[in-house]
Amino acid sequence: MDRSGVAQGSESAFPKAEYDGRVARAREGLTKASIDVMVVTGPENIFYLTGQQTPGYYTFQALVLPVEGDPVFVVRELEVFNFIANTFIADAKVYQDGDEPVKFLVEVIEARGWAAKRIAIDKRGWFLPIATYEALQSRLGAIHDAAGIVEALRMVKSHAEIEKLSKSAAYVDAGLRAGLAAVKVGVSENDLVAAMMGAAITVGSEYMGMEPLVSVGRRTGVPHGTWKRSRLGADEPAFLEMAASHDRYHAALMRSAWVGAMPQAAQDMEKTCRDALQAALDAIRPGVACEDVHLACQTVIDRAGYTDNFRKRTGYSVGISFAPDWGEGGILSLYKGVATALQPGMTFHIPPALRAYGQFTVGVSETVVVTETGCRVLGAVPRPILRLAS
Repeated sequence: MDRSGVAQGSESAFPKAEYDGRVARAREGLTKASIDVMVVTGPENIFYLTGQQTPGYYTFQALVLPVEGDPVFVVRELEVFNFIANTFIADAKVYQDGDEPVKFLVEVIEARGWAAKRIAIDKRGWFLPIATYEALQSRLGAIHDAAGIVEALRMVKSHAEIEKLSKSAAYVDAGLRAGLAAVKVGVSENDLVAAMMGAAITVGSEYMGMEPLVSVGRRTGVPHGTWKRSRLGADEPAFLEMAASHDRYHAALMRSAWVGAMPQAAQDMEKTCRDALQAALDAIRPGVACEDVHLACQTVIDRAGYTDNFRKRTGYSVGISFAPDWGEGGILSLYKGVATALQPGMTFHIPPALRAYGQFTVGVSETVVVTETGCRVLGAVPRPILRLAS
């Protein structure tokens, strides 16, 4: 196969030195965990360590990273040119669609003399089927757990990563402004999503890790409901939340709107959301535990009498994402019991929302980066609910 038409690393998100540093830190983590070889299958961790990104991660791919020696990447043939363009790794072992990928991976490991080593895999990833794990065990014996090694490195973003998040936040701003501008009686949820995604993509966003969460009327009172052709009526709410992506780094934003008469209960809830968000932002600073930010938010909500309307975490870390999520999975949550101390460079989406279940939802959010003295909000869309005459 002639690969001369694609230059190595020509579409990489970062320079080679960035990945070299990440791999070196990952190897330090492997050494501390007494692991000789790590098999990485999650697309987020693969991207972090190598730069490889493809919507084809639904087929098997794996980075095999030894503590000593060169890494090797196991990849489907259709993805080879994508791999060359996105990474600086020279060694790719390519399987065909007729091959059994796990058998192919094991043969690569055996050929490198690693089969007798202490091998670990990132077990917490969403893209490690049980059958794949069991097949590896049957061929290699005990497979150890490497979950958390790469994720710990992803918690704190570099300046280069934060720049990408900032670009994503600008795309989200464009999307939310377009969505809010489209709100009027008779508009459909599909119209709102089309405006939001069209605007975000026009200014630069790539494909998002999850679809926008957009609903109108009573459908807003169902958590995680999204567009389904419903039309906005008079005296009804609209709920808009979306993310955007720059080089797989995601920022997200939530805003609310109401056309016509807004019930006092909804007004009170919306103000509480803004107050709770501000309390969370005010609590963020280096050294503070993640749970303390949640407690600051929850205290405002409890004091207002809405405890039963807020049964979730205050926020979650954002960064590298592939479907099905625009967040970073389980890396960090702003929630009770999470004692991890905040550090400069950590990034979060903080979305306080209150629901009268089955009736309406109001909410507001920000994507933020922890700084040396507090936090910096990355977006610029006004927070108060958009009120329009019917």
